[in-house]
Amino acid sequence: MLNIHNLSVSFGGEYLFQEISFRLNGGNRVGLVGKNGAGKSTLLKLLSKDMPIDSGTIAIEKDIKIGFLRQDIDFVLGRTVLEESYQAFEEIKALELKIDEINHQLAERTDYESEGYNQLIIDLSDITHHYEILGGYNYQGETEKILQGLGFKREDFDKKTETFSGGWRMRIELAKLLLQSNDVLLLDEPTNHLDIESIIWLEQFLNNYSGAVVIVSHDKMFLDNVTNRTIEISLGRIYDYNKPYSEYLVLRQEIRDQQLSIQKNQDKEIQQAERLIEKFRAKSTKASMAQSLMKKLDKMDRIEVDEDDNSVMNLRFPISITPGKVVVEIENLAKNYGEKQVLENINLLIERNSKTAFVGQNGQGKSTLAKIMVGDIEYDGHLKLGHNVQIGYFAQNQAEYLDGNKTILDTMIDAANEKNRSKVRDILGSFLFRGDDVEKYVKVLSGGERNRLALAKMLLQPFNVLVMDEPTNHLDIKSKNVLKQALQNFEGTLILVSHDRDFLQGLTNSVYEFKDKHIKEYLGDVDYYLEQRKEENFRNIEKTEKTTKVKESASKNTNDFQNQKKVKSLKNRLSSVESKIASLEKEISDIDHELLMNYDETIAKPNFFDSYETKKKTLEELMAKWEDITIELEQVS
Repeated sequence: MLNIHNLSVSFGGEYLFQEISFRLNGGNRVGLVGKNGAGKSTLLKLLSKDMPIDSGTIAIEKDIKIGFLRQDIDFVLGRTVLEESYQAFEEIKALELKIDEINHQLAERTDYESEGYNQLIIDLSDITHHYEILGGYNYQGETEKILQGLGFKREDFDKKTETFSGGWRMRIELAKLLLQSNDVLLLDEPTNHLDIESIIWLEQFLNNYSGAVVIVSHDKMFLDNVTNRTIEISLGRIYDYNKPYSEYLVLRQEIRDQQLSIQKNQDKEIQQAERLIEKFRAKSTKASMAQSLMKKLDKMDRIEVDEDDNSVMNLRFPISITPGKVVVEIENLAKNYGEKQVLENINLLIERNSKTAFVGQNGQGKSTLAKIMVGDIEYDGHLKLGHNVQIGYFAQNQAEYLDGNKTILDTMIDAANEKNRSKVRDILGSFLFRGDDVEKYVKVLSGGERNRLALAKMLLQPFNVLVMDEPTNHLDIKSKNVLKQALQNFEGTLILVSHDRDFLQGLTNSVYEFKDKHIKEYLGDVDYYLEQRKEENFRNIEKTEKTTKVKESASKNTNDFQNQKKVKSLKNRLSSVESKIASLEKEISDIDHELLMNYDETIAKPNFFDSYETKKKTLEELMAKWEDITIELEQVS
């Protein structure tokens, strides 16, 4: 299907990869892996012809259709979810227009016996036959099936695409790709925007897909469940084996060990030959033998050991000051978004130096409670931080708050203070941003590189309590391991929201499961929690519970999204919306105080009531927008 030969790409005079070659065939499901910045997304752009190649060739068989799930998408405003999804069927939609046009002409004409009328009948028959062959009578049902598989409800179908978050719009784009009958699918981090149930559905879809798939992902379980081949980009080369990721790692290590063993034996042979050459060279009777040995060495194929890129970030979270014994105390806490109750009667005590995991399904309130703890959102009930508590917070979308128009170095310098500004370059170096790399603009960084920068930026502020919400998103597998080691060595208090069992294993000493507005404590690590839940992994738990909830929902005929409000745009960041709300609430509070103290003078001001009502209405709109953004973020957490 695709033949890639001696492909090279360079940036700023340095090769990202050089003269790589491989072939894609039908049925190949390739996991494209490597460190952040190794060139995975770039390779997908080359295969999709989104980028020109520096040298080499990409030969594509005739009539092969390639679908590419890009990270940046741009929808036409005003289309509904269904209308946008139907864009996958360009030819069918064009035929529908022709059929409608002919039917309109037939309805207006009365010359039933004319040649022109007869030709219209023939054209209608031909076009309708072609329409049927293309699946014109089935595409609408197929579209609804794919959308539901990716998490959309029927009541979402007629909503405008601009009322959905970027993650949900990415699902629409993925649905279009899956509906297009592409021969090759190029998927760049598809699971970043999917909940557990949708990931499982996508795994099943891809396992039944007959074409070729190339997937960039750092989700080890997803790769193991879907792929049958792994291509790793490392130090400008590729390593290509017909194994899923975990099996590939074992096989590659075995091959490398064999190479090391053979190389060791060869080195001994070379050293022995060099000693003989040195010994015989000075003797005239042995000179010919020395020459023979030298020729043998020149002709010898030297064993090369596959290089391994072992450069990893050096991460350590220093504790600022020692806090009191009780870090966070929560009593009867509740949180709702409009009529949607997320948390109810929450009681929780977090002690100094504890390491706690928040687990459970999407939308159950894990991220919400984390945000409440760090003071980002309001709540009902009681929450008290302990003495000398200083919280460091890594939000799920932390990297999105970085300014793309700043350089890496400027980002850090602007966040630093007088005491640590001189350490900025050292900190960046420990996160693998060295030399000229620090002058790169944030907007050109990969998702994983942005996450590394966000982690580095955290170290510029003092903390003794660390709250992290899905910190492993976009991080390559080696970086995940480094982060885990740093958290294990962290001497402060850790609160961690995550679905990643491998990451959580051995990292926490207590687990809180979020379910049905409440939390339940398990006094042990994640393995103890899973043992108590009698499930092998989070996916099984969440799949079981989601299936149960779907059945309960169907029997009660409830509407999960009845209270969800539309929003015009999610371009404004959550922090910006919260800032506007706080400012407006203060203005309204000041006005209310004036009304109580000097009612007559206050209402006498020009346009007072219009201004007052406008402020209240604006506040209501901002609150609605904030609620929708928060719920959207919770759904993809």
